[in-house]
Amino acid sequence: MKSILVTGCAGFIGFHVSKKLITKGYKIIGIDILNNYYRRKSKLERLNILKKYKNFNFYKIDINNYSNLKKISKKHKFNKILHFAAQPGVQYSFKNPQNYIKNNINGFLSILELAKDIKCKHLIFASSSSVYGLNKKYPLSENQNVDHPISIYSMTKRGNELMAHVYSHNFNLPITGLRFFTAYGPYGRPDMAVLKFISKIYQGKKIDLYNYGKNFRDFTFVEDAVDRIYSLINKIPKQSKNLKTLAPNKSRSRLRILNVGTSKTIRVTELIKIIEKLLNIKAIKKYLPSLQGDVSKTYADDKNLTRVIKTKSKTSYQDGIKKTVMWYLKSIKK
Repeated sequence: MKSILVTGCAGFIGFHVSKKLITKGYKIIGIDILNNYYRRKSKLERLNILKKYKNFNFYKIDINNYSNLKKISKKHKFNKILHFAAQPGVQYSFKNPQNYIKNNINGFLSILELAKDIKCKHLIFASSSSVYGLNKKYPLSENQNVDHPISIYSMTKRGNELMAHVYSHNFNLPITGLRFFTAYGPYGRPDMAVLKFISKIYQGKKIDLYNYGKNFRDFTFVEDAVDRIYSLINKIPKQSKNLKTLAPNKSRSRLRILNVGTSKTIRVTELIKIIEKLLNIKAIKKYLPSLQGDVSKTYADDKNLTRVIKTKSKTSYQDGIKKTVMWYLKSIKK
C-alpha cells in the first residue's frame, strides 16, 4: 500500500483529499495542529470521519517541529507529500501577521526540508489565487506577474512559491503549487462566503456584502478540486532543460504552478439568489465598502491544469450550491 503524507488533514481541502485517497487504496499519514482559527468542532468532525478508516494514521503535531516530522517519515516511509496546512484568512493576517510568518513561511520551510531529506518524488502544496493581488487582466493566468500582493496572507503564499522554486532548482525536487480559487462545498469552513451565506440566510441573520455587492468570484466546488489534485499526484513535473526564456510560469526547475478554478466567474449577489431559491428564504443584505486586502474579482484561466490532467471542472454553480445546502440542512439536524 502506497503511503502519502497529508498536512492539514483536518482542514477543508486536506480532509476531502485524504478521504479520496483512502478510498483509492492509499495509506494516509495525516497531521494537523487542530488550532482554533475557526470552529474547532468542524475540524474534529472531519477528523473523526477519517479515523474510521484503517489506512489512516493521525498525528497531532506542529509542522514547525521538524524533528517530529522526521520521526514520522522514518516510521511510515512515504515519498510523496500533499501540503495543505497553513494559516488561512486575508483579514486575520493584518491582525496577526506573526502567525502567518510562523505557519506559512517557517512551516513550509520545514516541509521543504523534509521533502529534500526523504528525496520526495512529488510535493504538492496549496498556494492561493490571492497571489494575483492587483492584477486586473482576466482571466487570471499563471503567466502573469504576481509581484503585487495586497495582504499578509497573499504575501506568504507568493513566498511559498518562491521558496519552492529555490528548493526545486537546487535539489531537483519535483514540486507542484496549486493556486486555489475559493473552494466551497460540504464540510466547508464556516468563515468562508458560501457556507456563511447559507447559514445566515437560513437563520434569518443579516449578510454583509462587501464592495456594495459588486464582487465576482470563481467559486470552485471541492469535489472538482479534489478530483484534479488526485489526477496530479502521479503527473510528476519534469525539468525544462531547453527553455531559453524565463517567464512567471516557466523555469528550468521542476516546479509547476497551476490554477485550480472553473474558468468561470459569478457575481456574489447572483450566488445569493441561488441560495435564496434553494432555501426559499429571502436574504437580509447589508451593503458595505470593500475590506482591506480584498480583491473585486477572481476568475481563473485553468487551461494549463487541463492540459496536464485532461479533465475540466464539471460541477455547475447551481449543482454545487445545491449539494452544499443539502449537506448544511442535514448537518444542523444532527
